[in-house]
Amino acid sequence: MKSTSPDILISPPVVLCLSGHDPTGGAGIQADIEAIRAMGAHPATLITALTAQDSQNVVGVYPQDPEALMAQGLLLLHDLNVTVIKIGLLGSHRIARKVVDLIDMAGSVPVVLDPVLAAGGGTDLAGDQLLSVLRQDILPRVTWVTPNVPEARRLAGREDLRECAERLMALGARHVMVTGTHDEGGSVINRWYGPDGLSEWSWPRLPHDYHGSGCTLAAALAGGLACGKGEKESVFGAQAFTYNALQAAYPLGRGQWFPARSDRAMALGVGDVAR
Repeated sequence: MKSTSPDILISPPVVLCLSGHDPTGGAGIQADIEAIRAMGAHPATLITALTAQDSQNVVGVYPQDPEALMAQGLLLLHDLNVTVIKIGLLGSHRIARKVVDLIDMAGSVPVVLDPVLAAGGGTDLAGDQLLSVLRQDILPRVTWVTPNVPEARRLAGREDLRECAERLMALGARHVMVTGTHDEGGSVINRWYGPDGLSEWSWPRLPHDYHGSGCTLAAALAGGLACGKGEKESVFGAQAFTYNALQAAYPLGRGQWFPARSDRAMALGVGDVAR
């Protein structure tokens, strides 16, 4: 009998995600999984913290044991070929310090940081000690940081957005993407500050508040980078995917709407929406 060669399987690139668990499924690690898979990469996940939250607000954060997180992370780094690291909610300065160690062990891979400092309902998610680790130890290791306007101002300690970006880059981040979802006006202005200067995109403001939009953007950016796309293609693709996911969003509870991070979001064309 004539033997046939098996089909050659091509493994997707791996994004290591370090984020909190959102039991609603709208933000955090589940948002990472859905967005990264949609981009064509594989999400490997480390849960930094459990949360008590609904579609309206976070009422409790329960950081995981730092040593357990480290043990899990070491196994993943030794076994999988991690090409990008994506960081979301950290939960505590002790967890953050272990994340620093894992970044160093991963070697020279791009790191995307979504600095989750407050919940959509206003709950503070980062104390002074965690902010200190972010500024002193994590930002110097970051390729992209993707704060919204309040996060950029708090993390940088500045008011003017250009000064915020300059401060974050001085702390070590190579690229700063400040999203305009928390600004006023009929358009959402996203600003990318990098080595080549400033690029801006304007997106029509959608009518609802959304749960996990920042997670979606950062995870989609990480997925694009993992798949070998360039910086500009990745950052625009992440915005387009997020915008489409928000256009297709749906209500579940009594608060924010939930992005539809699916093939539907990938299939929608952005046309001339962004400019």
